[in-house]
Amino acid sequence: MRNEYDRDNTSVSTKLTYLLVGGGIGAVIALLFAPKSGVELRGDIADVTRKGIEKGRETATQLQEKAGEYYEVSREKANEIYQTGREKAGEFTEKARSAAAQSVNPFTAAVEAGKEAYVAEKRKTESKAITEGRPSYPVDGEEKG
Repeated sequence: MRNEYDRDNTSVSTKLTYLLVGGGIGAVIALLFAPKSGVELRGDIADVTRKGIEKGRETATQLQEKAGEYYEVSREKANEIYQTGREKAGEFTEKARSAAAQSVNPFTAAVEAGKEAYVAEKRKTESKAITEGRPSYPVDGEEKG
């Protein structure tokens, strides 16, 4: 799109320049071949020059207004794209956080479950070892059974 804008802008300004130059040359040639006195001819040339300058100013003002309009539209579009990008980035960040939380939680839960199973099994084997390892004979101070 940028190339189209540059091409259109260049072609409009180029065409406008050629139009003004061609019109000026045509007016000067018409005045030079017109049967008039030197004073009248110089006055006509001055009038044509003044009109050309005024037309150039008008055209410059129109181009400036168009450029301002293009600038505003471009700025608004850029702002919209920026806002959309920020929203998408926020959504992506939230999704990434959620995915990270979901992937961390199952892993952490599995590790915790493994730890708990290990501790429970260790307690079982320790309690069996304690009960199985008791002497069956009376210990001093205990009654015989």
